Amino acid sequence: MGFVDWARTIFNKNTNTLNLDNCHYVLSVEYYYKQLAVETCVDLIANALSGCEIQTYSKGKPIRGEMYYLLNVQPNVNQSATEFFHDVVRKYVYDTECLIIMQDDQLYVADEFEMMEYAFKPNMYKKVKVGELQLDKTFYEKDVIHIRVKDRNLLKVINGLYESYGKLLASSMSYYRRKNNKRLLIKGDFLRAQTKEMQEAVDAMFEGQLKNWFDPDKEGTAFQLQDGYVFEDMSDSNSAMGSTDSRDINNLIDDIFNFVAMAFHVPRGLLKGDLADVEKQTNSFLMFAIRPPAELIADEFNRKMYTKQEYTERTYLKIDTSKIKVIDIGQVATAVDKLFAIGSATINDIQEILGREPIDEEYGDYRFVTKNYERVGAETHLKGGENE
Repeated sequence: MGFVDWARTIFNKNTNTLNLDNCHYVLSVEYYYKQLAVETCVDLIANALSGCEIQTYSKGKPIRGEMYYLLNVQPNVNQSATEFFHDVVRKYVYDTECLIIMQDDQLYVADEFEMMEYAFKPNMYKKVKVGELQLDKTFYEKDVIHIRVKDRNLLKVINGLYESYGKLLASSMSYYRRKNNKRLLIKGDFLRAQTKEMQEAVDAMFEGQLKNWFDPDKEGTAFQLQDGYVFEDMSDSNSAMGSTDSRDINNLIDDIFNFVAMAFHVPRGLLKGDLADVEKQTNSFLMFAIRPPAELIADEFNRKMYTKQEYTERTYLKIDTSKIKVIDIGQVATAVDKLFAIGSATINDIQEILGREPIDEEYGDYRFVTKNYERVGAETHLKGGENE
């Protein structure tokens, strides 16, 4: 039956509707390996970005105002910041772009939109859809946050590469099943009428008798072999080539994870849950997979939310990716002590590095320098001290 004939069977001419009961959508299991790899990369990036703190500054001083709350706690009435940035990353990856609009002083991710792009005047955005709500308003470039993937063909390359690997993986799995199937050649006196009915009856008899024999869940079974019958195992697993190793299939699956990890710049060990050299993998992940989209998002927010004069006066926002890593006090104690000793960090700076709340005291923002440090060529006023 061709496609046209099949379409006619599900189309009801009387009601002009399709009968979906006759529609069957079957996804090959091999498809899910690629989907698992892509989804894992998306979740890793989304979880990392949502774990970053978006810091807002006014003339170089950190502040926590409306913008800070909007981006770190609740962008809109229906989403937390974590949910919001998961949607941003998902749209960013799968659609190669993400449009964020502001409505009633709240941020929303657009599910659909039409963009009219221009060279020398602001772009226009029409038919913006948020969830099931279609907006009639026309948005201009200054009204939206439009984040676009630099390499817009990323998923196309992954899908194209997977077409070949998917077929190879499916073929390997099919070959593995064939090589490990049991096949018996039964020799004996089978003088009988060569009719279809008689052949089916004999086949049913042997298959019924051998059912328990081939059942892997049976702890024990017996078969009564009559005189004149000889069984010969013709399974491929008994041939000189031997059975196919399932590790060959695992190697193909590893290849799929490897090229997806390479495309997203995610270390392969993190993608597969390998904890070997996890610190180095995390540093690589932050440098190549998190900072580029974080900078892209920060740049887009800064150029739309702040004026040129405000930005040059250090009124802007930045995404702190250092918050992602788990801080072990024992590992950073020496480094923190050195930063404090040279006056590079205050007590509150150190509290922030360790993920703690700042001290609500004036001395929390003081900077201290030990007597071990002195400007070269300067007359020291730190010498002596015997009488004081």
